[in-house]
Amino acid sequence: MTAETIAPRTRIKICGLTREEDVDAAVAAGVDAIGFVMYEKSPRYVSPLRAAELARRLPPFITPVLLFVNEDAAKIAAACALLASATVQFHGDETPAQCFTSAQHGARPYMRAARIPLGEAGRSFDLVKYAQDYFQAQAILLDADIAGYGGGGQTFNWSLLPPNVNAHLVLSGGLNAANVIDGIAQLRPRCKTLAVDVSSGVELSGPDGQGLKGLKDPHKINQFVAAVRAADQQFTEMHHV
Repeated sequence: MTAETIAPRTRIKICGLTREEDVDAAVAAGVDAIGFVMYEKSPRYVSPLRAAELARRLPPFITPVLLFVNEDAAKIAAACALLASATVQFHGDETPAQCFTSAQHGARPYMRAARIPLGEAGRSFDLVKYAQDYFQAQAILLDADIAGYGGGGQTFNWSLLPPNVNAHLVLSGGLNAANVIDGIAQLRPRCKTLAVDVSSGVELSGPDGQGLKGLKDPHKINQFVAAVRAADQQFTEMHHV
């Protein structure tokens, strides 16, 4: 097979884990990465020590990801020292230079979140330039731009993104088993490779129907992973790979 005919496999990250049973459920479902939120204002926050404790449950080749928001470089380094294999995710207002420095001068891989405005305003976001500015990032993560940091379970208008972005992209923001197939179909042709990142879309629902932030639902995790694999299969069949 040539590079053009190899069937794609969308990588999957589940973010905002806080419990052992949720880490185990994600691993059993076959995800590629587990995200731990290092932002203390988030309801999904875990301390670096707790993240390290949870990450010790991960088997080989599943990547822990530490999410920071405008954090001091020294604190990032201290957290990373506890999780030697972790990737760093910058989700605040960090400049390219700050990302590079905090990621130990390029020694540690990092992702940079791009906050895409909701609705038609998304058309004004220059993702091509953003990817160029953060060219040292391993990937650009796309999330909805709402008050505070993080997508808050909301989707932005995927169709308004540029048709060709010279970067690895991670689609995030409001994903769930019902919409991830469409998201992959729209985004995969626009970038080098595509991964997906889900948090609220796989969380337990409380008695009021609202999501229980930080508490994952193993059934929803399995549904989400199955939907991603179905999207990959559809792409393969469409392109006769």
